[in-house]
Amino acid sequence: MDIFLIIGLVLGAICIVMALILKGASIAMLLNGEVAVIIFGGMIAAVLSSYTMADIKRLPKVMKVLMSNEEPDLNGTIEKMVELSNIARREGLLALEAPVNELDDPFMKQGLELVVDGAEAEQIRDLMESEVDAMETRHHRMSGLFKTAGATSPTLGVMGAAIGLIGALGNLSDINKLGPMIASAFVATIFGIFMGYLVMIPFATRLEAKNEEEVLLKTLIIEGVMDIQAGHSAKVIEQKLYAQIPPEKRKVSEE
Repeated sequence: MDIFLIIGLVLGAICIVMALILKGASIAMLLNGEVAVIIFGGMIAAVLSSYTMADIKRLPKVMKVLMSNEEPDLNGTIEKMVELSNIARREGLLALEAPVNELDDPFMKQGLELVVDGAEAEQIRDLMESEVDAMETRHHRMSGLFKTAGATSPTLGVMGAAIGLIGALGNLSDINKLGPMIASAFVATIFGIFMGYLVMIPFATRLEAKNEEEVLLKTLIIEGVMDIQAGHSAKVIEQKLYAQIPPEKRKVSEE
């Protein structure tokens, strides 16, 4: 689990609680069932209305990815490409059949199987890039799902405050209850902003960052596969692929 995700969520909650304490407000006001119904129920309704059942079923897997701190093994991918290119240069493309069957990465395996089968370079690139495009489309839909929830949440908070004020104004005869009811009404706004700007939108941003990492990995694989198919030397492939990743992520073996 990514510790920074947990730290961010906890820190955001602590800031709100501390602000209430400094203002002399009661923390117990945050325990409001009506607010939970409005905010969480409203977000769920907005998401269900905006996305398909297939998108909703992907949420458990997406949440697992979201909480994970694993990064794509860019250096390991380049090393594998260099290893396979050496085999192809020494023994020919057909010699890749056995090592390709042992690959764990299905995307790399698919591309190199096309190379071994003698497919045209343009056809291989088109097929692999189409799969990357489809993956990006799925990822963008899921980040969009969290953006929808994040954009809806603050508005639901305002609506919750309005509903609370309606209830308060309907009980003007009881002055003792009027103050607490008005204060409670604005709890919905706090929850709405918290869920929108400190939870859902950051989740969407994090998913987009993970998508960029995955696209970079698959781009390295595509370029490596195409270079192996073209018969380029291992040294050229290594330097070309390392040039595409950030310097801080490059393996120290460049020495």
